[in-house]
Amino acid sequence: MGTVTIGVSIAVPEPHGSLLQQRRAGFGDAAAHCIPTHVTLLPPTEVDAARLPAIEAHLSEVAAAGRPFPMKLSGTGTFRPLSPVVYVRVAEGADACTWLQKQVRDASGPVARELQFPYHPHVTVAHGIDDAAMDRAFEELADYEAEWPCTGFALYEQGADGVWRKLREFAFGGAVVPPQAKPRDRGTLPAC
Repeated sequence: MGTVTIGVSIAVPEPHGSLLQQRRAGFGDAAAHCIPTHVTLLPPTEVDAARLPAIEAHLSEVAAAGRPFPMKLSGTGTFRPLSPVVYVRVAEGADACTWLQKQVRDASGPVARELQFPYHPHVTVAHGIDDAAMDRAFEELADYEAEWPCTGFALYEQGADGVWRKLREFAFGGAVVPPQAKPRDRGTLPAC
């Protein structure tokens, strides 16, 4: 059967996912249309294809133990100079993402692995492009915000063409999403 490259992530829903993907492409990131907009729980990982049923069973157990939670994206950050990445920050939901990724990569599970860098939930909007375009991504999305109730995650496989495709979704076991935080009064914005 051979090996496949998989990843596990929380999809950024519409209309936010397409908008951020289009922005990423607009900054010159050639990988933008190959990668659905997401928050990573398991980075690209090569596995034996015969292990996919065990991996799916494990992910079903992780999802059953999970509960819906509010997700909010707000502002930008960067991993430069360590890694050439500009991202949109996970402002709410980061603790839940951290818990989930630990469960997915649990040492007793079928996709146990160490990470190259400490886990930091985020949504990549520019990767490996020239510095001027990275600066533009950082600045232009600095005020970006989006929020939604996160109700699960998905397993993806990278095709031979480099495109990531969803294999299966995993809904959380709980049915109730905690209420979103009330927006803070930001005052009156100046006229343009």
